[in-house]
Amino acid sequence: MAKLILALTHAPSWPWRDYLEMTKPKVVALMLVTALVGMALATPGWIPLTALIFGLTGIGMMAGSAAAINHLVDRRIDTIMARTHNRPLPKGRVAPRQALIFAAVLGVAGFTLLYALVNPLTAWLTCASLVGYAVIYTGFLKRATPQNIVIGGLAGAMPPLLGWTAVTGDFHGHGMLLVIIIFAWTPPHFWALAIHRKEDYARAGLPMLPVTHGVEYTKTHILLYSFLLALACLLPVLVGMSGPLYLLGSTVLSGWFVWRAWQLKFQPERYEPIKLFLFSIWQLLALFVLLLVDHYLELLL
Repeated sequence: MAKLILALTHAPSWPWRDYLEMTKPKVVALMLVTALVGMALATPGWIPLTALIFGLTGIGMMAGSAAAINHLVDRRIDTIMARTHNRPLPKGRVAPRQALIFAAVLGVAGFTLLYALVNPLTAWLTCASLVGYAVIYTGFLKRATPQNIVIGGLAGAMPPLLGWTAVTGDFHGHGMLLVIIIFAWTPPHFWALAIHRKEDYARAGLPMLPVTHGVEYTKTHILLYSFLLALACLLPVLVGMSGPLYLLGSTVLSGWFVWRAWQLKFQPERYEPIKLFLFSIWQLLALFVLLLVDHYLELLL
């Protein structure tokens, strides 16, 4: 560990912004919000301070490590694609060896923090998520099947369960319900981007659904998944995890998502895929903020 840190800190330069970019901070921030909600819903009171601080820090570090590995593995593809060609590795601002050391230090430190100061279950589940995203999805599924994001989406959907286990130390079905929401949300979210960047993915040789099955087929799947997502969003209400505020808010957001997916399919001139992609980010954030607010309103009342 000490040798890794020494090698990293004695790199010829330390362009910290490039290393920060490799952790995908905006994506990690959204993941941490969902993990925070998992923590909150796991306890009838306030989140224990130890789980809150060290849990979110460790989960964030390991998520950043997985993102850095994604940058490393995809550096050739990133060079080809317009969306990613300015990333640090394709531009040579960070060497592959330094990226690997950075990811390793971040991942080992995050795992150690979770194992020692939170609980082993959370550490191992977070490690499994890292392997699922950085190795199984990025290294294999992304290049192997147009259903890559459906199968690999489970790794990115895990943060609410990680937050849950950070507080309780136990695997619980209610935590999995939150995972199901993100699992159902991920394909339509990503496929909207894949339609927008179809030529990029085709040029890079990646079998994304719009490339292998066409844009209209993908739009149909987005619409169908929007209905599945609407049903998944009702699960916390059905099991008593949330109340009327979340029910009302999630129903509005789900209806809006279905409407936008319908427009994407049947009124493409009025609604572009990139707009659905951007909307889906805010929709997921709003859903989990609603869960958080609803939980603490009931606690205070």
